[in-house]
Amino acid sequence: MNRQALLCRTILEQPDITQRELAERLNVSLGTANSLIKECTLSGYIAQDTNGNRYLTEDGHAFLAPFKVDGALFIAAGFGSRFVPLTYEMPKGLLEVQGERMIERQIRQLKEAGISDITIVVGYLKEKFEYLIDKYDITLLYNPEYACKNTLATLYHARDVLKGRNIYLLSSDNWMRENMFHAYEWGPWYSSVHIPGETSEWCLSYNKRGLITDVTIGGRDSWIMYGPAFFSREFSADFLPVLEEYYHQPGTEQFYWEQVYMDLLNGSAQKRLSLHQAPAVPALFLNRQPDNQVYEFENLEELRLFDSQYNNRSNNQAMELVASVFHVPEAEITHIRCLKAGMTNKSFLFQIHGRSYICRIPGPGTEALINRKEEKAVYDTVAPLGITEHVLYFNGETGYKISEFYEHARTADAKNPDDMKLGMSLLRKLHGAALHVDHSFDLKEKIQFYESLCLSHGGIPFEDYAEVRQWMEQLLTKLQRKNRPQTLCHIDPVVDNILILEDGSLKLIDWEYSGMADPILDIAMCAVYSYYSFDEGLQLLEIYLERKPTDEEDFILIASMALSGFLWSLWAIYKSNLGEEFGEYTITMYRYGKQGYSRLRPVLYQLRS
Repeated sequence: MNRQALLCRTILEQPDITQRELAERLNVSLGTANSLIKECTLSGYIAQDTNGNRYLTEDGHAFLAPFKVDGALFIAAGFGSRFVPLTYEMPKGLLEVQGERMIERQIRQLKEAGISDITIVVGYLKEKFEYLIDKYDITLLYNPEYACKNTLATLYHARDVLKGRNIYLLSSDNWMRENMFHAYEWGPWYSSVHIPGETSEWCLSYNKRGLITDVTIGGRDSWIMYGPAFFSREFSADFLPVLEEYYHQPGTEQFYWEQVYMDLLNGSAQKRLSLHQAPAVPALFLNRQPDNQVYEFENLEELRLFDSQYNNRSNNQAMELVASVFHVPEAEITHIRCLKAGMTNKSFLFQIHGRSYICRIPGPGTEALINRKEEKAVYDTVAPLGITEHVLYFNGETGYKISEFYEHARTADAKNPDDMKLGMSLLRKLHGAALHVDHSFDLKEKIQFYESLCLSHGGIPFEDYAEVRQWMEQLLTKLQRKNRPQTLCHIDPVVDNILILEDGSLKLIDWEYSGMADPILDIAMCAVYSYYSFDEGLQLLEIYLERKPTDEEDFILIASMALSGFLWSLWAIYKSNLGEEFGEYTITMYRYGKQGYSRLRPVLYQLRS
């Protein structure tokens, strides 16, 4: 910490400041403040005018020049899962607090301090930030790894913004009551607030000068890392090379950038990087902030306590829907949390009056994939069987659905034979009811449809697609010629959709792909979703039939697994072209098509003969 720089900056900003006020501002004793004034006066940095006000001399301005802030870097790439459903529609940093968007408040404060070079690292819903370019003359920097890595990777992608510069490092979702930014900074720091009692935050140890000497996760009566930070060019020169090494190390994908600094302080960075010599530990100081100055809202319920508008009006479609369905103000929608996002939809869990429910929100692009009116017709048709989740609200136009959440229920385990027997008993009950709806799930039609979507949204990347597509056409032709009887099928009996309730009863949930089809298609789909081999799929069919399958049924099962995998690979490609990614899923599904055809090729040849 350069106290002379801090004193010079303070006098530059407030020439008429008293010595007592100066001591408070510098967080030093009155005697230390007097000594600093003498030092800066003797150095020629400050002087007094005829009115007794101190001012910065020409030498003082030259002394401060290296401490001038060059710009600010915002971290704004993440999803903000603790703020669902608000963040399904809007990045957290663009939420309004007290009538002003959080990131805009910080940008305004930066501009007031004379900081105009501002970069925002974006990822999730990046297009929502575009308007800031014109409104505030800022720069957007895209982080391609925002969905799978943490802030360590964010800083890695933004490292060129930091190198050789004095930069504020900010979170887009922070809220500062008073403007804490300046044209000059006295050294690298991390904003800190004091938390009484036990805390799970990142707690700081420090010396008399305020230099951070250790960071621990969790503590008691501690000053914690909370809010913005400031990287001096000297700090970045020592810190960024270590951060870059960490980025390339396996196992650091979910690290915060602060983890790197903590490891530097406790010596574990040297072990992780297998360095012969311990890396330099750049100085970083506490920047103590008073109570009620810096806010990092952890969830919607914290935000409600701070801004009462969120008790009744969050301007979020899902929250407004839930409030209207249950006839309650939004404040009574509590314990909100994000459920693991499905491959088609987004969902969140919430409570009203102590009971838990799930709200499903259709994912992007699903309006082209799912006919919600047909889905509603299925729910209405299958309701008498009592095997679906309890649906309280379903909109056949939008696809929004609200259903009961079953506490202590578990999903079936594809590796547990007893669970799979239970799942097959559900499908037997469904198929045995011989229910009918006016739409079908036709593999040939669906493959053509998804294929057209892929071709119109970026293409299909498989090198041998044309050949494999011909193979699938052969399988489709053979299946169609068999003219098998159809009944209402679930189509999506993934084990995650098979619920085993606490009392042992079963539920089959999420019927959005359902339609008329050959019952064996449900078994094939379940096998594919479970990543079963074809032999395991045949064993599952035997469990379902409660007898050994015929040769024809074996053929239908293997062909259906091949075609299902091929179909879902096209589905995944389309979703990927829209910006979603499913890792190895696309290739795994495509392999079902190729391997299933290879297994049936001798049978197909015999049929042709």
